[in-house]
Amino acid sequence: MIQLVDVIRVYREGDVETTALRGIDLEIAPGEFVAIMGRSGSGKSTLLQLLAGSDRPTAGHVIVAGIDLSRADEDERARLRGAHVGIVFQSQNLVPFLALEENIQLSAELAGRPVDAAGARAILARVGLEGRERHRPAQLSGGEQQRAALAAVLVTRAPILLADEITGELDSTSAERLLDLLVEVHRAAKMTLVLATHDPEVAARADRLVELRDGRVVADRRLL
Repeated sequence: MIQLVDVIRVYREGDVETTALRGIDLEIAPGEFVAIMGRSGSGKSTLLQLLAGSDRPTAGHVIVAGIDLSRADEDERARLRGAHVGIVFQSQNLVPFLALEENIQLSAELAGRPVDAAGARAILARVGLEGRERHRPAQLSGGEQQRAALAAVLVTRAPILLADEITGELDSTSAERLLDLLVEVHRAAKMTLVLATHDPEVAARADRLVELRDGRVVADRRLL
């Protein structure tokens, strides 16, 4: 279960304050596929950063897998990311000087669920990257890099997947393939999927749509 209770996030730089989230109340049940939609600056990325434990709310509570991230220390937040939450952002967290299979093995080891080279290759095959195991990230297309980043999350077997604008820089064909893969993985693993996007066509693939505007929830409706 994911819960946000009256969450406010204010960024301060000198005398300047910017309010990114304004009193967000939201619950996401296990196994749901929820699209968080809004224009740039609406608060989508801030919300996902809070769910990932990489940022803290200024006020309110962010509860993920029973852990109140507004109060958790850095060790607890790191354990959450390792055991419960997988993250795929637009800028992939792949190590540029490692081959893909080495990236997968590193991700698994950091999550405390190590795999051998054969296991890494099996995960890469699952996302359609057979034959690319020894390639480095720079040798891949944008769509292939995103699939490799997804593989690095899948190998951790995290029950919650956060994806932030991951189709934003892809052509329509690559974006559609990546979305198909996300939906397939979500259904097969019964994982919770939270996808931030500004694209209504991408959001339409979800079970539920939450729309943000100026840091507030302005719509929350079922699509399926």
